[in-house]
Amino acid sequence: MAQLWGGRFTKETDKLVYNFNASISFDQKFYEQDIRGSKAHVAMLARQGILTAEEKDQIEAGLDGILADVRSGKLEITSEYEDIHSFVEANLIDRIGDAGKKLHTGRSRNDQVALDMKLYVRDEIDETDELVKKLLEVLQKIMEENVHTYMPGFTHLQKAQPVTLAHHVGAYFEMFVRDRSRLADIRKRMNTCPLGAGALAGTTYPLDREYTAQLLGFDGPTRNSMDSVSDRDYVIELLSAFSTIMSRFCEEIIMWNSNEYRFVEIDDAYSTGSSIMPQKKNPDIAELVRGKTGRVYGALTSILTTMKGIPLAYNKDMQEDKELTFDAIDTVKGCLALFTGMISTMQFNKQNMEASAKNGFTNATDAADYLVNHGVPFRDAHGIVGRLVLTCIDKGISLDELPLEEYKAISPVFENDIYEAISMKTCVEKRMTIGAPGPDVMEKVIAENKKYLEEN
Repeated sequence: MAQLWGGRFTKETDKLVYNFNASISFDQKFYEQDIRGSKAHVAMLARQGILTAEEKDQIEAGLDGILADVRSGKLEITSEYEDIHSFVEANLIDRIGDAGKKLHTGRSRNDQVALDMKLYVRDEIDETDELVKKLLEVLQKIMEENVHTYMPGFTHLQKAQPVTLAHHVGAYFEMFVRDRSRLADIRKRMNTCPLGAGALAGTTYPLDREYTAQLLGFDGPTRNSMDSVSDRDYVIELLSAFSTIMSRFCEEIIMWNSNEYRFVEIDDAYSTGSSIMPQKKNPDIAELVRGKTGRVYGALTSILTTMKGIPLAYNKDMQEDKELTFDAIDTVKGCLALFTGMISTMQFNKQNMEASAKNGFTNATDAADYLVNHGVPFRDAHGIVGRLVLTCIDKGISLDELPLEEYKAISPVFENDIYEAISMKTCVEKRMTIGAPGPDVMEKVIAENKKYLEEN
């Protein structure tokens, strides 16, 4: 078919060139946003007297018909069209005649695609935010139920000090709250309307850009027409935020599921077996989510590379923003939904967690604090407890199991109350500053989390 820009050219585009240049295979995702933007544009044109009220009504009815037919499957978006804008305009003209030819008045495909991308990304930010919130609600439930579930905290992947499952999961709650904050920041910063910027220098038509922005739910129009059509900062920011969302958590689930840890039991619905080893129960969903992180990182690297070397204003390179962004959006949303389902059905082996904390000498610091509280300088206490740990390792026991005479053989300061001082319960409950795992402060944090989820 003839292109929208065919008047300047004397022969048809080479078929291979046409296919390479076309974007209909992926920008058809925009059909709802493209029609929404076109309706707002037409309403503004009529308000400004550039179109008649009758032309406006004809065009709007035609656009509504196209939208309904695409949604129902009656009208198919095919590769016959170069892009989604061509598809909508050509079908509109077929349906309503000459009035449809006025749809593009005062508009370029440059500001049109910039609008479509912003509308699409804005919609997807809202959907992603809802998925992150659902994940936070699951984490909140785990926290509420596990204030007294003791487990080892780690540094350098070595057992360090005792914490609780509520405290550990609470760290991820904080991370995902920041993810929601980043998404909100991006949405706010990108929420200006590029429609009316034209190809790069605006238009001679008396457009009311503030009105168009208002109709489409933007805070106002963009302030520079060249920036309007060449801005993809919000795509870079979105992919950066997505890259942060995808990181870290799955690795711990995979380790916790291993035979060596046995902290969790992943539900059968989110696990698979081996074709040869009948005993296996593999954390495939967690591993796939971990693997798909690379796709999202790749999308970020790609858009950064694409945008770094192109001059103002619009360049065709920028068409490369779509496929990778669409893929990243679909990947992140799918991973969030699956991950939320996986952890909401996961069982925690609380006895194994507590035993691991004891056997890993996570209460060694508290043993040193016991000595300090009995007048021993910290540096001396550190050395004494180090010797105690060596003794326990040699005997294959924990500090809780070491007889009192063994304690006294290394330091006569120890008395029978050492066992109470180094119990998991005492070790956790003594840590009462805000942000620590003590039950009282954890309950305050959980209450604050609940309020946050209710208000946001």
